[in-house]
Amino acid sequence: MDARILELSREPPGYAYEAFEFVSDAVGFTVDRLGRRAEAEDAADEHVSGAELLRGVCDLAVATFGMMAPVVFAQWNVRTTDDVGRIVFALIRVGLLSKSDRDAPEDFRDLFDLPKALAEGFEFGRA
Repeated sequence: MDARILELSREPPGYAYEAFEFVSDAVGFTVDRLGRRAEAEDAADEHVSGAELLRGVCDLAVATFGMMAPVVFAQWNVRTTDDVGRIVFALIRVGLLSKSDRDAPEDFRDLFDLPKALAEGFEFGRA
């Protein structure tokens, strides 16, 4: 367990430790998926936007948790795109992620309905 993440998980609004780990993993997933790591000459070239990261978070969540993704995120207290942004900037604050001068928490502000995006691709029918 990373002590920095443990401390972040104890701060309000109380995101789960696993949420911080997942978002950190989603950054790498998104960079790789967009082909930025292979092209990057330095860390700045690996940069992804807030919108790109949010799509990566959703795609990784669906791949990892399937139709349980919205439930997992709710248990982690991650309910909006703003919550993902708060997690990102908390990880930046403790040195686990980096940012460019043009990155801001507003990049994550109310971009889409997170639970709905996590449920995309899954249709619940009646038996």
